[in-house]
Amino acid sequence: MIPKYKPEGMTIHTPENKMYTASVAGLERAMQAGAIIEDVAVLCDSEMNLHFELGGIRGILPRAEAMLCRPGEQFKDIAVITRVGKPVCFKVQDIRSINGECVALLSRKEAQRECAMAHLADLIAGDILKVKITHLESFGAFADIGCGISALLPVDSLSVSRISHPRDRLTCGSYVYAVVKSIDEDSGRFFLSQKELLGTWEENAALFTAGQTVAGIIRSVESYGIFVELMPNLAGLAELRTDGVMQDVTVGDTAAVYIKSMIPERMKVKLILIDTHSASAEIAPIRYFVDCEHTQHLDTWQYSPSASSRIIRTVF
Repeated sequence: MIPKYKPEGMTIHTPENKMYTASVAGLERAMQAGAIIEDVAVLCDSEMNLHFELGGIRGILPRAEAMLCRPGEQFKDIAVITRVGKPVCFKVQDIRSINGECVALLSRKEAQRECAMAHLADLIAGDILKVKITHLESFGAFADIGCGISALLPVDSLSVSRISHPRDRLTCGSYVYAVVKSIDEDSGRFFLSQKELLGTWEENAALFTAGQTVAGIIRSVESYGIFVELMPNLAGLAELRTDGVMQDVTVGDTAAVYIKSMIPERMKVKLILIDTHSASAEIAPIRYFVDCEHTQHLDTWQYSPSASSRIIRTVF
């Protein structure tokens, strides 16, 4: 049987999923086994039902079966429309003849219900998950944590280095690792974080040495200096100069900076700005400092080095 409770799209090309969706006999086996399978929705009709092409027959996922609503959550048609052209997970509820046509009736809601009860109900703060980024807002990124069930990754939890929008870190459709930050027991909503997986100050600082000139991204321009991100969890301050070099810099610019000094006791990196480029920096691949494939849980994480009197720590 295919692995269960993955973000939508992760199992669509597996041999097991292809076996289930390739024929009517396969769909019948999936129905008997209660398997969660997936395929790409090809259209949404005027009644908000999703349609699929499955094993030579049509699959219909009725609007009422499109999603499992949390307590107090209202069903929105946009949640159905936006599934067209994308992988959707479901359970086969029935295979019957409708107006002389053999049709498979599907339910995404039942797949999500099983995921919520058999998987998400067991998660606790500190658990590490592989998630799929589904859409971005100014306040954070929404991620599929299993069978299309979403969780929020707030913008201030993406990294220690501050950014103005999640698009500076993430792209829709990408798979990333995140850690469960908290769970709202009343609503069942999950909140995620990623900065705890991106290394401590010392781990990031070990990649650089005073005297090097390296590339960075300008994240903030203040009256007292310019903050340049060297890594998502490491930024330095370039002091203002009086010769006009700093006047035209813009947040998001790439920059060449000289590392003047690194001070673990104060978690400071002092920089000199050498040059800037106005083109926006491309999103770099995420570098994890935790073996996310083999580490399932974190109890605590301390960003600050032992030499620092200021303690920055996450306790899950």
